[in-house]
Amino acid sequence: MGNNPAKVVIFHSEAAEDYAAPGHPERPARVSSTRELLKRQSDFVCDWRAVGTISEESILRIHDSGLLENLKSGSGNFDADTARLAGICDRAKDSAAAAIRAMEAAKKGEIAFSLMRPPGHHATRSTAMGFCYLNSIAIACGEARASGVKRVGVLDIDVHHGNGTEDIFLDREGYVFASIHQSPCYPGSGTSHAGKNCFNYPLPPLTARNYYRETVREGLSKLASEKVELIGVSAGFDAYARDPLAQELLEADDFYWIGQQIRQAGIPFFSVLEGGYSNDLPLLVKAYLQGIVS
Repeated sequence: MGNNPAKVVIFHSEAAEDYAAPGHPERPARVSSTRELLKRQSDFVCDWRAVGTISEESILRIHDSGLLENLKSGSGNFDADTARLAGICDRAKDSAAAAIRAMEAAKKGEIAFSLMRPPGHHATRSTAMGFCYLNSIAIACGEARASGVKRVGVLDIDVHHGNGTEDIFLDREGYVFASIHQSPCYPGSGTSHAGKNCFNYPLPPLTARNYYRETVREGLSKLASEKVELIGVSAGFDAYARDPLAQELLEADDFYWIGQQIRQAGIPFFSVLEGGYSNDLPLLVKAYLQGIVS
C-alpha cells in the first residue's frame, strides 16, 4: 500500500436503516451500528459513496419478471421470515444497486464493500425468501458479465447456504459459485456440489475454527482453479460463535484471516453484506475489512 493509508470504498445509504419488522433479527441496527463504528475507527480510511440507482434490465437479467412485479404490487408476506414492508421494493433495489457499484469499484482496483440491507443470497430467480428480496450479489455478477467479464465467481461465507445464488447460477455459462456453510441449518440445501459450477462445502455445527479456515481456503482455491476473473463475496458474519441464528465457532480473528486470504488470492473482488445478527457485527465487519487491507 506504500505510504498512503489503506482505503476501503463503502457503499451505503441511510435509507437502508429506515425500515423494520418488530422483533426481526434483520434489523436496522445491523448497518447503523456498523456505519457508526467504521466512521469512528482510524485503522483504515473509509471512502463513503452513494449507492446510485439500478435499471430493471439489470434485475431482469437475474430474476423473473414475476418476482419484480410481486415486489412492486403484490400482497401478503413472502414467507414467515420475509415480510412485505412498506417501501421494501425500493430498499431491495438500493441494496442491489450498491452491489453493482461495489463490483464496478473492484474492476477499477479498489477495495469495495456494500454495507446495505436487506441481504440477498436466499432470493432465487423467482422467489423472495429468508430475509432476502432481490439477490444483490447475483445481480452485480450479472452486470459484470454484461460489461465483459467472462467468468465471475461468488464466494459465499454466510453460515446459511446461498440457495438463491445457486438457483440462479446453476449450470449457467460464465458463473461459478462456492459456498461454505453450516449443515444442517436453514435453508436445508447445499449438502453436496450441484451441476457443473456450484460447489458446496457443508460443515456441521461447532466445527473447529482451524477446519473452518481450511474449508474457506478450499472454496477460494476452487474459484481460482475455475479461472474466475472477478469474485463477489457474500460476506455473512453469522458463523460467529455468538450469533443467535447458527451454531459455529468463528471469532473476529477468523474474519480478519478470511479477509487476508481473499485479498492474497490476487483476484479482483468486492464484498456485499449478507447475514450476521449478533450485536458484535460491527466488530466483525471491521476485522474482515482490516484483514483485507493489512
